[in-house]
Amino acid sequence: MLDTLDAAAVRRWCASGLAALKRHQGEIDELNVYPVPDGDTGTNLVLTLTSAQQALAMDLDTLPDSGPTAHGHALRLMAQGALLGARGNSGVILSQILRGFADQVAGVPAVRGRELAAALRSGTTAAYTAVSRPVEGTVLTVAAAAAAAAEGADSDDLPAVAGVAARAAAEALARTPEQLPALARAGVVDAGGRGLCVLLDALVEVLTGERTAQPAPAPRSARPAATVARESGSDEYAYEVQFLLDARAEAVTGLRRALDALGDSLVVVGDGREPEGTWNVHVHVNDVGAAVEAGVAAGRPYRISVTRFADQSESSSGPVVAGRAAVVVATGGGIADLFAAEGATVVPGNPSTGELLDAVRSTGAARVVVLPNDANTEAVASAAAREAHRYGIKVSVVPTRSPVQALAALAVRDGDRRFEDDVIAMAEAAGACRYAEVCHASREALTVAGPCRPGDVLALVEGEVHLIGTDLTDTCAAVVDRMLGGGGEMVTLLAGVDAPAGLTDAVRAHVARRWPFVEVHAYPGGQPFYPLLVGIE
Repeated sequence: MLDTLDAAAVRRWCASGLAALKRHQGEIDELNVYPVPDGDTGTNLVLTLTSAQQALAMDLDTLPDSGPTAHGHALRLMAQGALLGARGNSGVILSQILRGFADQVAGVPAVRGRELAAALRSGTTAAYTAVSRPVEGTVLTVAAAAAAAAEGADSDDLPAVAGVAARAAAEALARTPEQLPALARAGVVDAGGRGLCVLLDALVEVLTGERTAQPAPAPRSARPAATVARESGSDEYAYEVQFLLDARAEAVTGLRRALDALGDSLVVVGDGREPEGTWNVHVHVNDVGAAVEAGVAAGRPYRISVTRFADQSESSSGPVVAGRAAVVVATGGGIADLFAAEGATVVPGNPSTGELLDAVRSTGAARVVVLPNDANTEAVASAAAREAHRYGIKVSVVPTRSPVQALAALAVRDGDRRFEDDVIAMAEAAGACRYAEVCHASREALTVAGPCRPGDVLALVEGEVHLIGTDLTDTCAAVVDRMLGGGGEMVTLLAGVDAPAGLTDAVRAHVARRWPFVEVHAYPGGQPFYPLLVGIE
């Protein structure tokens, strides 16, 4: 039994809580009432707390000369890490609960029962304050119940107060379907609330040395298809926008007003630094540009992520394997959507080392594979990988030269393999995928296939010009023929933003006639300059 929550106990709580969330990740993900990114609550909470643990791990038990106590310093590191790595609504709210908790007890000499109750109340207040339109029946309600029970215990017995708070949270969680009709229709309890219960159970385990986790409430009815309202916010907004922002508090006040007028599910939380701090901003909107512009007007936004809910509902890729992630560079909206559907973090084309490093760190994973998709970006990716090691993240770069190779690599990912073996398998799949690009010549040149003039159609295989033609469709068909002549069972076609209507249909029909046993997959890639990208496996 521990009488006080010291710095070592804080570290054990973070590690134990992360392990518990990983054990319950699939269960919590299944509680979602709508298959959208910020609805994958179990995965998002794992990634959020992974970032918190990394922040603690990077600190070598050093304490500032002045400021918080040792336990306060550890709690603030945990809260800061959670803020910077927060994913989705529940992750952002959890980071704010941790921040309020840390702020309350940072200067307290010893954290006993009454101090824990005050910390839970502070965290709950911070979470409610951060949400523009608080809704009962969510993680907020569960946090409030835990705080109220801890205050009602009126005791300095730390393990006893923690136990009372955990039990009250579990009871409040069981009542959430009575407060939110969407939960009742889906036959589930609130996913974020369940995650908070797991963390409170982990705290009790650290304090008592005994695992006494509260069981998850049983579903009240058979769950229907996932067509009910989202976990938070209405279904009238098509995009989730999330970014970090360096700004002054007064500027953030205006940002809240601007974003509240644009959409819903708004959460803006900060790290408490004055006069300028770091804020995590999350909102559901229809006008993505206006949301980002509001961030620019308030300060410096970065790590901007945008997800279209419809894409996720149509092509859910399942939970991300805890501790691993993939970062892919993409030029073209359709290509980016394909990678996102595979569970990858997407970075726009021609990124800097810092932008790739930010993307790697934002995954919250300890092991990350990067797919650069061109030779120039490969060097940048290697530099970002070296920098990532400073943060305790192992990064492996698979040298893909085309998006079709990245798709082949992502298709063979297997979380049950050792990370190193998985990287090898991905590299082999990428290497086995031959690629071609079809474009129009922009000037006169002498190529290995002969001279070309502006406007000629060029077909490049593995970066070299193999064919020069005058008709786009004929040249596309011809390069596919040439590549299939060397063998192949599957063709992937990515249509560019300027591709004429029917281009991929024409190539597909040609392959069906000439190569009847070859499988063809065609997608709108949206890439500039290249009307067609081809992959042969």
